[in-house]
Amino acid sequence: MSNGQSSQDEDVLKQWFEERGITEVECMVPDMTGVARGKIVPAKKFFRENMRLPEGIFIQTVTGDWPEDEDDSLIAPTEIDMELRPDPKTVCLVPWAAEPTAQVIHDCFYRDGSPVDLAPRSVLKKILKMFDLQGWEPVMAPEVEFYLVKQNTDSDYKLEPPIGRSGRQETARRSYGIDAVNEFDPIFEDMYDYCEAMELDIDTLIHEDGAGQMEVNFLHGNPLDLADQVFLFKRTMRETALRHGIYATFMAKPHENEAGSAMHVHQSIVDKQTKQNIFSTADGEPSDLFYHYIGGLQKYLPALMSLMAPNVNSYRRIARFNSAPINVQWGYDNRTVGLRVPHSSPANRRVENRIIGSDCNPYLALAASLAAGYLGMIQKIKPREPVQGSAYNLPYELPRNLLDAVALLRKSDELQHVLGERFVRAYTAVKEKEYETFFAVISSWERDYLLLNV
Repeated sequence: MSNGQSSQDEDVLKQWFEERGITEVECMVPDMTGVARGKIVPAKKFFRENMRLPEGIFIQTVTGDWPEDEDDSLIAPTEIDMELRPDPKTVCLVPWAAEPTAQVIHDCFYRDGSPVDLAPRSVLKKILKMFDLQGWEPVMAPEVEFYLVKQNTDSDYKLEPPIGRSGRQETARRSYGIDAVNEFDPIFEDMYDYCEAMELDIDTLIHEDGAGQMEVNFLHGNPLDLADQVFLFKRTMRETALRHGIYATFMAKPHENEAGSAMHVHQSIVDKQTKQNIFSTADGEPSDLFYHYIGGLQKYLPALMSLMAPNVNSYRRIARFNSAPINVQWGYDNRTVGLRVPHSSPANRRVENRIIGSDCNPYLALAASLAAGYLGMIQKIKPREPVQGSAYNLPYELPRNLLDAVALLRKSDELQHVLGERFVRAYTAVKEKEYETFFAVISSWERDYLLLNV
C-alpha cells in the first residue's frame, strides 16, 4: 500500500481480505472518461508495496490519444508517478471473478502528500469541502438510464435491440412495462446478485421509453459515495450483460430514433448541525437558499455542460421533443425542463438535474451540479420564474456540441476557481482533442447525401 495510508485503514482492509479469502486485488482509479485505470495485483503484494501510476493517465482521451502540451502546463514533462491510496470504504468483491477477488477505488497523491488535482475524485472532494466549510452537507440520488443492445462487433452497422426470453426484439414503446423488464429476467437477477455482493444501494429498476432501455435508481446519500456506486455499477452492468451475450451501453444516444439515456440527479442540502433540509424554512416554505441554488444552476450549467455531456455523441440527446431538456428552465413536477422540482414534503424538497447524460463521469457530473448550486447560494443568484407549460417550446440555452461547451467552460473564471484552474486546462484540452479526432472522420451521411449531389 502507498505512503500516507493510515495503519488503521490498512488493518481494516487486511481483516476484510482475510474474512473473504481474497487472493487478488483490482486497484482502480477513475480517469477523465470514467474508465477504470489501475493494476491487478496479488493480495499479499498489495500490502507490501506502494502502488503508483503515471500522472499522464488523466490527460488520455477516450481514443487513447493525448492532447498537445507544448508548454508542459498539463502534466509534468518528466511524466511523474502518482502515489495511490486505497479508500477502505470502497472495497468490495468482484462477484463474477473465478477466484476471491477484491476491487478498491484509490485516490491519487503527489510525493508531498497533496492530492492530484487532475483526478476526478479529487475534484468532487474539493467541491464537497467547500460545502463543508459552510456547514452544508449535500445529498444526492442518481437515476441512471442505459440500453441493452444486441452484440455488435462491426461499428459500421447500426445497433439493434437484443433478443429477450420470448425470442423477439422489442418494437413498441414499453415505458414502465413490467413484462418488458421480465424479458431480461436472467440478466437482472444476476445484476441484483452482483450489486448485493458489492453492497451497492440499488433502489428500483424500470423500463424506460426506448426499445431495450432501462433505468436503475440509487438510494439518496453522500455524493462521493454515490459517484463511487455509479462508477462501479456501470462496470458491473456491462459485465453482467456480456455474460448473457448482449451489450449494456451508457452512450447518451446509441439509437437514431430512440430516446437518449440520462443520469437524472436529485439533490438537496442538509445543515450539518441541525440535519434539516436548508431548502425549506421552519414553516415548510421554500427557502431563499433553495431559490439561490436553482439560480446558480441556471447561470452556470451551460458552461459546465462538457462535464455533464462529455462526448461528441452526448449532444445528439439534447434535442427538442426528445425526452431531454434543451434549456435550464425550471418548474414544479415538469419533465420538460432541465431543472425539475418534484412535489414533496418540506423535509424532502429537492431539485432534479435532468441535463446530465448517462455517459458522464459521475464524479465530474456531480461536482459540476454541486459547484453551480454552491455559487448560486454564495452569490445569492435569483432564478427566473418557473415554467408552467412545455419548456420544449422555448429557445435552446445549452451548447449544441462539445466544442462550444468546452469554450464556455474556458471562459468562466469563477468555475475555473472552484474546479481548479489546472484541472480545467487539462480537461478542456482532452475534450478538444477528442472533438478533433471525431471531426476527422467522414460519416456515411456525408457519403450518402454529398458525394454525388454537391
